[in-house]
Amino acid sequence: MKDRAVPRYETDRRTNVVVVIAAYNEARVIGDVVRAVLADGWPVVVVDDGSVDQTFERLAQLPVWRLRHIVNRGQGAALQTGIRHALSLGAEVVVTFDADGQHDPSQIIDIVEPVASGRCDVAMGSRFLDGNSQVPFGRYLVLKLGVLFTRVTTGIRVTDTHNGFRAFSREAAERLSIVMDRMAHGSDILEQVARHRWRFCEIPVTIKYTAYSIAKGQRSGNALRIAIQVLLEKMR
Repeated sequence: MKDRAVPRYETDRRTNVVVVIAAYNEARVIGDVVRAVLADGWPVVVVDDGSVDQTFERLAQLPVWRLRHIVNRGQGAALQTGIRHALSLGAEVVVTFDADGQHDPSQIIDIVEPVASGRCDVAMGSRFLDGNSQVPFGRYLVLKLGVLFTRVTTGIRVTDTHNGFRAFSREAAERLSIVMDRMAHGSDILEQVARHRWRFCEIPVTIKYTAYSIAKGQRSGNALRIAIQVLLEKMR
C-alpha cells in the first residue's frame, strides 16, 4: 500500500503511530494477528523475512504495507526494515509487535501512551510486572538469566530483556541501528538504549503461550549463542 496516509491517534498530543510486525513462516496465524491489530485502528507494516510458506500471500487482501526480504535475514534485520519504512510514512511512534500471536493488541495503547506523551523515549513490555503471563519454567529461568546478563553488560535494570513488544519515539527510532540481525537483536536494542541514554520505561503486558508460539519461540540453547554474540560485538 502506497496511497494510504497514516491515521492520527489522539493521546495527550496528536501522534502518528505505526505498528511493525516481522514475520517468518507465520502463514498459520499471521492473518488473524494482523486483523486483530487493524481492528483496533492501528496502521500496520509487515516485513516477511524470506518465508518459504504462504505468509506473504496471506497478507494480500489486508490493508497493510507489505515488505519482503528475498532471503531470511533474521528478526532483527526485518524489524530494522520495518522501522525504516514506518519512519518514511511519517510515524512519530513506532511499535514492534510479534507475529506469532503472543501479544495482545488491546495493550498497544498502553505501550504507546508513555512515548506519545513524552514520558519516555522507549517503552518496553514486561511479562513479569503484572504476573498474568504463565511463563513455562524453563523459559522463565532463561529470561531471568538474560535480565542478569543485561545488567552486567549494559547497566540497564529491566525485568524482561527479550520481549518484542516495544514502542520507540521517532527520535529514538531514527537513531536505532540494529546490527545483530537475528535473535540477539533484543540485547542489541538494550545496549543502544544504554549508549544513547534514552529514557525508558517498562509496561506490564501479557504474553499468551500456546503450543504454536512455544514451538516457534527461541530455544533455550540459543541463550548461550546470544550471550556470545553480544560479548563479541562489545569487543569490536
